[in-house]
Amino acid sequence: MNPNIDLIGVPGGRHRLDTPALLVDLAALERNIARMAELAASSGIALRPHAKSHKSVEIARLQIEAGAIGVSCATLGEAEVMVEAGIPGVLVTSPVVGKNKMRRLIRSARTAGPGQLMVVADHPDNVDALAAAAMDLGHRLPVLVDYHAGYHRTGVADAAAAVALARHIAKSDTLCLGGLQAYGGNIQHLADRRQRQRAATELSRTVANIVEEIECAGLAVEIVTGVGTGTQEFDSTAQVFTEMQPGSYLFMDSDYLKALSDPLRPAPFETSLFVQSTVVSVNATDWVTVDAGIKSFATDSGKPTVARGIEGPSTYEFFGDEHGKLVVDAAHRPALGERVEFITSHCDPTVNLYRHYHVVDADTLIAIWPIDA
Repeated sequence: MNPNIDLIGVPGGRHRLDTPALLVDLAALERNIARMAELAASSGIALRPHAKSHKSVEIARLQIEAGAIGVSCATLGEAEVMVEAGIPGVLVTSPVVGKNKMRRLIRSARTAGPGQLMVVADHPDNVDALAAAAMDLGHRLPVLVDYHAGYHRTGVADAAAAVALARHIAKSDTLCLGGLQAYGGNIQHLADRRQRQRAATELSRTVANIVEEIECAGLAVEIVTGVGTGTQEFDSTAQVFTEMQPGSYLFMDSDYLKALSDPLRPAPFETSLFVQSTVVSVNATDWVTVDAGIKSFATDSGKPTVARGIEGPSTYEFFGDEHGKLVVDAAHRPALGERVEFITSHCDPTVNLYRHYHVVDADTLIAIWPIDA
């Protein structure tokens, strides 16, 4: 049982949590969800946000209620959780490879129903394996051609390879061609807005050419999916993508805040995700120790920054698995037992370190949501 469950509804309960605790400011989260839904609707583009950011059925439901047509999932495990919860329009954005995973995929596709679970592929052998696995499904499994989009993590190499794979999918008796995926994950965090815009524009031109080549081969491309939080302002109006897959807009970690903010325009979304810690030692002269170390934060994008609990300047340093060093001047040192909340530098993998969201409204804990996937 979560040790904080008895604090739900208690005034001031936010500041009495057992820590480290992952917090979500519900009002900020809902504003972010509504803002992205409005941007998508005003641009005439569908929204299939990435569940890899939140891994939560409750949050997925909020996104669907706000107008999303489904969710994107980076892993089969995420997709299984979403399908079992009745979330529609699930797209697995990474190739599913291996006999056991194929069995799991088909089981989920059967549960989801026709057209409600889609997958990508980037190799004809994988398409053949999907076709064989789908023989007993009862309906055709939609498969999208995955294009590398400049990242080269997965995806076909060029337009010719995309056409060849699209033909291979289309000729199957158990699959149907769903469209094209081109997610430029490598350009989402580019700090220079003009550089990010140029990269997004170049990718859109390439994607448009690939779509044209596939359609010239006599095949329909109903879905063109991609687009992340960092490029949505450009891609949503490029009239190339039919839907977008942003994820981090929900939470807005410090890395995305830096990328999407400049002196002329603030970031269009706000931070809603925080890690709360407790000051557990004040015996050093120049710092205090908190109970949130490298097991509490993803470290690939840098250090967390203080959001609440200290008024003056401070610097966080990793102090081991369970602890952090918070360097702060004497005038602003927090006392033993005080709470300090941090903005993580990378939200997705930080979420993956926790089992629950502590959902807060101002100073009150109003719910505890499981991180289902």
